[in-house]
Amino acid sequence: MTSAVLAAAVGLLTAVTGALAAWLVVMHRFPGRDLFTWALALPLAMPAFAVAYGYADLLDVAGPLRTGLREATGQDLPFEIRSTGGAAVVLSAAFYPYVFLAMRAALLNLPGSALEAARMLGCTGASAFFRVALPLTRPALGAGVALAVMETLADYGAVHFLSVQTLTTGVVRAWSVFGSTASAARFALPLLAAAAVLLWIERAGRRGRVHETGKTRWRAPEPSRLGAAAGLAATCFCLLLLSAGLLIPAGWLLANLDAQAPDWARLAVAARNSLLLAATGGLVTVMLATFLALGGDRAPLAVRLASLGYATPGAVMAIGLLAPAGIVWGLAPGSGAGVALGLLVLAYAARLMAAALEPIDAGLARINPALVQAARTLGRGEAASALAVRLPLARGALLTAGLVVGVDILKELPATLVLRPFNFDTLAVIASNYALDERLGQAGPPSLMILFLSLPAVIWLTARISASAPAPRQEARP
Repeated sequence: MTSAVLAAAVGLLTAVTGALAAWLVVMHRFPGRDLFTWALALPLAMPAFAVAYGYADLLDVAGPLRTGLREATGQDLPFEIRSTGGAAVVLSAAFYPYVFLAMRAALLNLPGSALEAARMLGCTGASAFFRVALPLTRPALGAGVALAVMETLADYGAVHFLSVQTLTTGVVRAWSVFGSTASAARFALPLLAAAAVLLWIERAGRRGRVHETGKTRWRAPEPSRLGAAAGLAATCFCLLLLSAGLLIPAGWLLANLDAQAPDWARLAVAARNSLLLAATGGLVTVMLATFLALGGDRAPLAVRLASLGYATPGAVMAIGLLAPAGIVWGLAPGSGAGVALGLLVLAYAARLMAAALEPIDAGLARINPALVQAARTLGRGEAASALAVRLPLARGALLTAGLVVGVDILKELPATLVLRPFNFDTLAVIASNYALDERLGQAGPPSLMILFLSLPAVIWLTARISASAPAPRQEARP
């Protein structure tokens, strides 16, 4: 029940905040708009568990904010950060960029003529959004919300630290504390069912809703300038989102670093391990997703089954791989470093296949079929046509998929905890171990290192979305 309430709350909050932020930065001009256009996506680089660390330290019973409030007013905060509501706010602050990026890309591709017609017919900005923009971008909104909800269902680090009991924490506890694979499987089945439902909703929202915007858009919609009061409100709203998802938790962790110098040698090794896993896992996942995308028309069921892992916790993937591996090879957790790392990469690929499939499918769909047919006419087979035509033209989508998966792997925690070999730590594992020991000052450096390693990829992805908007068509001059 807690998982359902948490997922519903995060879905609602991310839908409202992400869609509103995208509408503001695409369709309006206000102070700071050029900055927020790309900066609002930066919380994707911040691990959700690090966001939870920052807010828990700031808002806990003995936290400075609540202590100062009690001393100043004699009143306490009306909510607890270590609760379902607190977890919903934390996860919404971390995951709203999924909706923001999806809606921003959809709004950039809207036909300008439709919005201009709505304005000429007397629609206000809000009316044009609800009556024109929202129906046209509903598939993108559904996809973004589905991603945020699936990430919520799969999260372990944040909800565990905030003492919220979800199906994901139940899976890990059943395995690590009680050693019961059967109990872990019973907790995992509802998560798999939820993943299937979310993917079905997302696919159903797209079916029959392909809009030929490239043929109808003759020029980009001109953003309207907001008045002084409305512009200030828009700036404050966007700044609040950015602060909630990145500036406040990162700033608090940075300001409260342990006075004792961190073990930089250990952190450097952990950073190397994290980057190695991100690069290897990203490459393997993109290769497998490319094979599925190229053959998706022939095996649609395989594509849908491969996408179920996105809402499945990493711990479930790890346990599902570790149990048969133990039977076949007689492995115990932590033994056989090479095999353990191989299983870990496979767990990443199974968990993040949907994240790679989406951009690759979109990239392949934009290729003109006539180019592939021309290659087939010249005597190339299906595989040779894919290598010579489809994959080179979709290389941007392949790189996008690799970066998305790599960033997720840098932040992945439960699968790494279960499958990593002995003495093989990642930044996420070190941060989690310190946080569970209530040493948040020492958990700050590895958490911030994950942020700084992920930032370049997130900035590049944001710039790519802006570059993917269709160029406005020039009117023919006499």
